[in-house]
Amino acid sequence: MIKKVLVANRGEIAVRIFRTLREMEISTVAVYSDDDRDSIFVRYADYSYPLEGNSAKDTYMNIEKIIKIAIEAKVDAIHPGYGFLSEKEEFAKAVEDAGLIFIGPSAQVIKLLGNKFEARTIAERLSIPLIPGLNRAINNIAEAEQIASSIGYPVMIKPAAGGGGKGMYIAKSKDELKDAFFKSQSMAESIFHNDSVFIERYYTDVHHIEVQLLADKYGNVVHLGERECSIQRRFQKIVEEAPCLTISQELKNEIFEYAVSIAKEVHYTGAGTVEFLYSNGEVFFLELNTRIQVEHAVTEMVTDIDIVKMQVLIAAGNELPINQNDISFKGHAIECRIYSEDIKNGFMPSSGAITYYQAPDGMGIRVDSGIAQNSFISHYYDSMIAKLIVKGNTRQEAICRMSRALDEFIIEGVKTDIDYLKAIMKDTSFINLEVNTDYLKEKHEDLIITTEKTKPGKKIHNQQNYEYYNYMCKQNEKRINYKTETMSLDSKENLLQQFIDEISMPSELSIDG
Repeated sequence: MIKKVLVANRGEIAVRIFRTLREMEISTVAVYSDDDRDSIFVRYADYSYPLEGNSAKDTYMNIEKIIKIAIEAKVDAIHPGYGFLSEKEEFAKAVEDAGLIFIGPSAQVIKLLGNKFEARTIAERLSIPLIPGLNRAINNIAEAEQIASSIGYPVMIKPAAGGGGKGMYIAKSKDELKDAFFKSQSMAESIFHNDSVFIERYYTDVHHIEVQLLADKYGNVVHLGERECSIQRRFQKIVEEAPCLTISQELKNEIFEYAVSIAKEVHYTGAGTVEFLYSNGEVFFLELNTRIQVEHAVTEMVTDIDIVKMQVLIAAGNELPINQNDISFKGHAIECRIYSEDIKNGFMPSSGAITYYQAPDGMGIRVDSGIAQNSFISHYYDSMIAKLIVKGNTRQEAICRMSRALDEFIIEGVKTDIDYLKAIMKDTSFINLEVNTDYLKEKHEDLIITTEKTKPGKKIHNQQNYEYYNYMCKQNEKRINYKTETMSLDSKENLLQQFIDEISMPSELSIDG
C-alpha cells in the first residue's frame, strides 16, 4: 500500500501529481533546488526537502541525493514525473534497490525501450511498420554516408539514447550530412552521456500521432485513444489535440493494436505512450515513452480518467480498475504549452520574476501551472511554465474556447508564447486541419505578423490593485486566524466574504481553524 510519495520533479507536473495524491489521501514530499525554494509546487507538498544547488545535475538529476531524501522522509514510493530522471533505468533501479516503489515501469523495461535499436527490433518482430533506417548505432561519418545513400535523402540523425526531440538533425543532402552527424553526436554525448547515434529516413508532410496506454502487472493493457501532436518546433510539441481528426477510424484501430501489442510483448506496466508518424495513408512506429507525457491532460479531458491515479494504483500492485469496454470518448480537447520564451528572438528562454499573473477560468478550461504572482522563472530548467487545456463538444468549439482562454491568460515579467498560440488558433490552416510537422516552419513568419496585430489581453485587476490586495492580506492574516478559532462554519463563510468585499478582489482563500 502506498501512503507517502516523493515527487522527483518540479513545476507544473509536480503540482499536478500532488493534486491527485492529495485526493487519494496520500502524503506528499517535494524536493527543490535553491531557485525553487519559494515555488508553488513546494508549497503544495506536505513535506519538502532542499536538494542544494541549481543545476539539473546537482538537483533533479542527482539520484544519490533524491534516494537519500526518500529514505529519510520514509516514503513508500517515488513518482518521477516527466523529463529529468523519468526515463533513466539507473534511477528506477536505485529506487527498487532502496526497497521503494517506482511509479512507472520496471528498470529492465525502461532500459529495453530506451534503446532505440531494441525498440525497433521489437516492433519489427511484431510486424509493425518502421521508418527505413538501421537498427544499430553509427559511429563514423563514412558509414553514415553509405546508409543515407541507400535509404535516400532527406535523413534524420538521432541520439540512440535520446528523447524529447533533443539532438535530432536533418540532412537534405550529402553536403549537409557531415554537419548534422557531428552535431547530433556532440549533443548526444553532452545530454545523454552516450555519443551513439542512428540514422533513418526523414519524411516531410507527416502527422505525429501517439497512443496513450495503461498496463498492470497482471497482463491487462488498455488504450485511452490517440493524440494529434503535429504542431512542433525543433521537434518539441507546443499544441496537442484529442482526438485526431485527420486519420480514419480503421487506421486508428490499427495503431491501437500496434501499441497494445508492444506493451504486452515487453510486459509493460504503468502509463506509457507509443508514438507514430502518419504519411500518405501509412503509419510508422517511432518509440514507446516510458513515462507520463506532458500532454496527458488532453486524454484525461476526453476520457475523464485520471492517468496519474491509474499510475499510482498500478504501482501499488492493483489490477487495472477499467477494461477497454469501460473507456469512452467525449468531445474534443486542445492543449497549448505556455513557454517563457521570446518568440521574436528565436524562442530564446526568458527568465525573471512574474510581476503579473492572471489565469483563465470557466467551463471546459483547465490550467496546469507551476507559477503564480511573484514566482521566479529560473534559467536552469526547461522554459515550459504552464499548460492550458480546454474541452468543447466539437473541435470548433474547443478552438473558440482556447482563443478566449488565451486572451484571458496574462503573464508579465517574462516573455511568453501566448500571443503566438493565439495566432495559431486564428490561422486558417490550423482551423481547417491543414497542419503537419512542418507547419511552424512554413507559417512562422505569418504567425509572427499576426502576433504584432494581436491586442493585449484585458487585465481584470491592475498592478496597483494587486499591491493593495497583497498588503491587505498581510494586514488581515492575524485578524482572520484569531477570529476563526471558535467560529461556526456559517460564521467563517460570512467573515471570509466580508474580507473579500473589503479588498474588492476575487480570491481563492482558505481559513484554518
